[in-house]
Amino acid sequence: MKKALKIGMACLAISVYISTARGQVKPLQFGTERTLNEISQKSKGKAINWINVNTDPDTWKRSKDLLICSGKPIGVMRSEKMYENFILQVEWKHMEAGGNSGVFVWSDAKPGEKNRLPGGVEVQMLELDWVNQNITNGVTPPIAYVHGELFGVGGVTTIPDNPRGERSKSVENRCKGKGEWNYYEVICVDGTIKLSVNGKFVNGISKSSVKKGYLCLESEGAEIHFRNFRITEL
Repeated sequence: MKKALKIGMACLAISVYISTARGQVKPLQFGTERTLNEISQKSKGKAINWINVNTDPDTWKRSKDLLICSGKPIGVMRSEKMYENFILQVEWKHMEAGGNSGVFVWSDAKPGEKNRLPGGVEVQMLELDWVNQNITNGVTPPIAYVHGELFGVGGVTTIPDNPRGERSKSVENRCKGKGEWNYYEVICVDGTIKLSVNGKFVNGISKSSVKKGYLCLESEGAEIHFRNFRITEL
């Protein structure tokens, strides 16, 4: 009996160690998901579970209705389930000038060895001063980077609505700066994505080579806050 108890305790300790080493003992709950039918029935939906992929245990934390990301280290957390056709609504604000972040849709949630970010389609979230902080050879990057640029990552290909190379830039600059809330609405259907920034559709891609996957929230060097994260499955 004592031997069996010792073996059981050892297995439990190993399990806890592995969970802690991966950065998260249990999923973090943030945001809600509903179907169109549940909306018509006025259902509040159910909480979305998030799994830490390759960030630290304290990179992500809940504070009442806010999700706070420290930005360090670079990496992501992913939704517990995959999504295919859906509407994503989220508010976000950077807390530092030049902050960098984003949300990946249709992601494989498998980080690259060097950039620590997964494959999928990224919906960019940059703070306005990012372009001024990243001047290369005297050339300031285009402001299109900031306002919801869309692009494939990790071998994912798309056709941009408003090409900037292989990426798609917004046709209008609508993002607000540090400390101010921005609102994104992202419609993802059958390989096509349309993005609304602060109430107006300004960007899109089509014919994505992936059409189903995880959602990933990105930690990339600067503190960012999220709120009112909602998924409507179509």
